[in-house]
Amino acid sequence: MKTWKRALMFGSLGAGAVLLLTRKRPAGIAAATVGLAILASEYPEQFDRLWEHAPEYAARGIEIFCALSQVAGRLGEPASEPGGEGVWEDIAEFEERASG
Repeated sequence: MKTWKRALMFGSLGAGAVLLLTRKRPAGIAAATVGLAILASEYPEQFDRLWEHAPEYAARGIEIFCALSQVAGRLGEPASEPGGEGVWEDIAEFEERASG
């Protein structure tokens, strides 16, 4: 891939991500689409393979998200119960020990 194409692709994908994060969705989607179109034009075989396996990737992502949601729910339960304030203190203490 030529340097200018790579710069255009990464620039448009980056701009799309920033625009999406700043809640300017139509512009973000348009910018990201340009980057993906350039990527697809350079690597059509890999892009086709990715497109074919997209449902599997989406299903796996949903499984991971559900598992993380369950873990977050379990962590939040003790802290929301009466007298559960100590849980947050324990977490903060653990983080201090881990980082220091």
